[in-house]
Amino acid sequence: MTTLFVYFLIVAMVAAVVFLLASLVFGRGEELAPLPPGVTPTTLPERAPTGSDVRALRFQQAVRGYRMTEVDWALAEVADELDRLRARVAGLEARLARCEDLRREPEPVEGQRADRGGQQREPGTEQGGDAR
Repeated sequence: MTTLFVYFLIVAMVAAVVFLLASLVFGRGEELAPLPPGVTPTTLPERAPTGSDVRALRFQQAVRGYRMTEVDWALAEVADELDRLRARVAGLEARLARCEDLRREPEPVEGQRADRGGQQREPGTEQGGDAR
């Protein structure tokens, strides 16, 4: 019986020494304070998010977390679509700007023609005189 007691005492002392060494090496096991309910460490920029912003998103895991590969795949799809839409909007805005520029250019009015100086005059007027 004493042999069993000595064996148990030696195992407890070895476990205590291993625990103390691990505590010294890895610290006291302090954890960050939990976030208040409804608060998340996930952030997006103040400006409109881009595809790279969506790709950089990471979510906090809970006890019953999520499949990271599925969320990463979904975020990659959303980011790609966001990039495609932004490129299309930029192209359409440039096209609209070109159309507006073309619309602003003055068109010659019917019955008027431009002389050599680029000024328009009424038909039947002389170069230096009035139409009478």
